[in-house]
Amino acid sequence: MLIACPYCGPRDVAEFTYQGDANRPRPDPASTDLDAWNDYVYQRANPAGPHREYWQHSGGCRSHLLVTRNTLTHEIAGVAFVRSAPVPATKPAPAAPRKRPASRKAKP
Repeated sequence: MLIACPYCGPRDVAEFTYQGDANRPRPDPASTDLDAWNDYVYQRANPAGPHREYWQHSGGCRSHLLVTRNTLTHEIAGVAFVRSAPVPATKPAPAAPRKRPASRKAKP
């Protein structure tokens, strides 16, 4: 499989590292919602057909890329730099209530 890096040109897939699904919104990094993080990390769809994925050209220019690949045929339909591609909308996680630290009393 060849991936056409926008900077280096067509390269073998061995030069690239798969970075994950580009269709899934990531929970807010400050979120403590364990269900949201569990779903993000472990619950995966197995689509048949066009699919957006993050790849890094780790054996070349080190750029992060957004690749649209057909999961049935492995045909690459498009490649773009992640920084110039639209980002999927994220759902803001509710803010967790902050706990006040227990007051420390001097021991007698």
